[in-house]
Amino acid sequence: MSLVLDDYLIWEHGDIPYEGVSALAPLDKLEEVISEAVFRAEVATWARRIGVEPKEVHLRAMKRKWASCSSKGRLTFDPELLKQPAAFRAEVIVHELLHLRIPNHGPLFKAMLRAYLTKYGVNKIKVEGDLHANYST
Repeated sequence: MSLVLDDYLIWEHGDIPYEGVSALAPLDKLEEVISEAVFRAEVATWARRIGVEPKEVHLRAMKRKWASCSSKGRLTFDPELLKQPAAFRAEVIVHELLHLRIPNHGPLFKAMLRAYLTKYGVNKIKVEGDLHANYST
């Protein structure tokens, strides 16, 4: 399954993994809970775009952050991320995948993060009201 993130989510081959959502829906309107399979497809799609291959992708409750990337290439995401808007999920996913190339948050990392999010039409957003609101890039 292939996912295109632009101003809209477009699922190819008629596969729409969101019940009750049309094939074309604004990114900021998809705030319902997505399945783990859909989330993993989003991670895989972004990984191909960036040209990286995470060794493992895990979902595990985290108290202070949305996600992490280990030096061994293991990505861990908080399952609460599956309840967030698509654009915010994309920002977190791209952020962690870029750490497979660049381990720090220096100027190159920030430039690449902006470039990927801009190229695919993802506007940076922040989620307010909980511990995770302080996710920073």
